Amino acid sequence: MDKDWKGKPETLAIHTGHRRTPEGEHSEPLFLTSSYVFQDAEQAADRFAGRVEGNIYSRTGNPTVRIFEERLAALEGGERALGTASGMAAILSVCMGLLKAGDHVVVSQSVFGPSIALFQMLARFGVTTTFVRLDDNAAWEQACTPCTRLFFLETPSNPLGVLGDIAALAAIAHRHEALLVVDNTFCTPFLQQPLRLGADLVVHSATKYIDGQGRALGGAIVGREQLVTGEIFPFLRTAGPVMSPFNAWIFLKGLETLALRIRAHSETALAVANWLAAQPLVERVFYPYRPDHPQYALARAQQSAGGGVLSFALKDGDMACAFAFVNACCLMSRTANLGDTKSTITHPATTTHGRLSPEARRAGGVEDGLIRLSIGLEDRADLLYDLERGFAAVAARGGRS
Repeated sequence: MDKDWKGKPETLAIHTGHRRTPEGEHSEPLFLTSSYVFQDAEQAADRFAGRVEGNIYSRTGNPTVRIFEERLAALEGGERALGTASGMAAILSVCMGLLKAGDHVVVSQSVFGPSIALFQMLARFGVTTTFVRLDDNAAWEQACTPCTRLFFLETPSNPLGVLGDIAALAAIAHRHEALLVVDNTFCTPFLQQPLRLGADLVVHSATKYIDGQGRALGGAIVGREQLVTGEIFPFLRTAGPVMSPFNAWIFLKGLETLALRIRAHSETALAVANWLAAQPLVERVFYPYRPDHPQYALARAQQSAGGGVLSFALKDGDMACAFAFVNACCLMSRTANLGDTKSTITHPATTTHGRLSPEARRAGGVEDGLIRLSIGLEDRADLLYDLERGFAAVAARGGRS
């Protein structure tokens, strides 16, 4: 294509980054190599000294991983991306690349359980963290100190679908000379683009929707060249939590169908959320694209659809009722993963958030009667039939045990 051509996102997700080798391959090539051969000693010296670009070692760069990085950066509207070994490796790399002893971080209470644990671990290295409500902009402002360097959030949150106002939080962070980092795993760049709303960095668990079939672990960081390459990449290159070439190849195949999948996930999830809201044993449904969601207007302004994850609280439901519901479902997989073509069902209080203290879980709104669904690509009627099994099991218990 000519240099002035700018493709649509669906096209970028299929073609960006692939420069065919002399073999003329149609699919992206998979470079399963740990190291690379130099033409001569002078070329090796120039590459190691950074005088010329080129492959050295797959910990510092791999052609297959590079295609994935270029493709995701194009979709997110970022200058540069880095592939990492997992979503948590992406968050760790951001922290290790940007923070030092004495720095302060403000983090949403409503982030993934291991993310909370990671920020708590940073206290060992002199980095302090204040956890605030995701939807309380004033709390983010009040939490800032002269040492605040980073805001971190995921929106929508896991598992309650709380939203952070990305543009407003970016303005607050920048007013305090801090950076805003947004975990965009739930929405993907096809439903939400935080960088265009003022965020400085986006992180992903590519394990989820980018893969889309539950096959591989991986993560990514996207943002400005100076931040990603200049400050974060040195840690990634040295410590080595990098993406494997094979997993990058899998994620490239996932990106090709991501637009179709995430829209289908969102359409069915909204239908399931509306159906759940009408069930007598449901206390409340948490899904940002339902009009009864307190941040529905923000969801419509910030996202192009609601995504595939929703949660609901059983009426008068305790842990035993929640377990009965989960165990009665046969079609949905009982697994803590999400973003898969297969629908999954999870009890957050004892799985994804199970290692948090009861106080931390309550602060994040994760109660014992809460159940999370990741809606896959099955037929809608079959999913509802499976959920009816869960409600029958709860009804048979007579509610709270």
